[in-house]
Amino acid sequence: MSKVTGKVAQIVGPVIDVEFGAGSELPKIYDSLEINKPDGSTLVLEVQSHIGEDTVRTIAMDSSDGLSRGTEVVATGAPIQMPIGEDVYGR
Repeated sequence: MSKVTGKVAQIVGPVIDVEFGAGSELPKIYDSLEINKPDGSTLVLEVQSHIGEDTVRTIAMDSSDGLSRGTEVVATGAPIQMPIGEDVYGR
């Protein structure tokens, strides 16, 4: 399965609009997207809404400093996940 990729279209603080190519399937609401930043870190985004037919509005889970329009974004195809274990049950 090929990865769905898009490009950053707009950045307003933690709100980032991501544009996908015409004809590609948009990620579902609450799915996570990832950006590999130039410093080697990964920024996780969560889809909050669909804007038009080829754009999604996302919320960054960390600082969006250093991002620019046109940066590649990769859809993970799943919502944000947190590993759990015995230590967190019932908390």
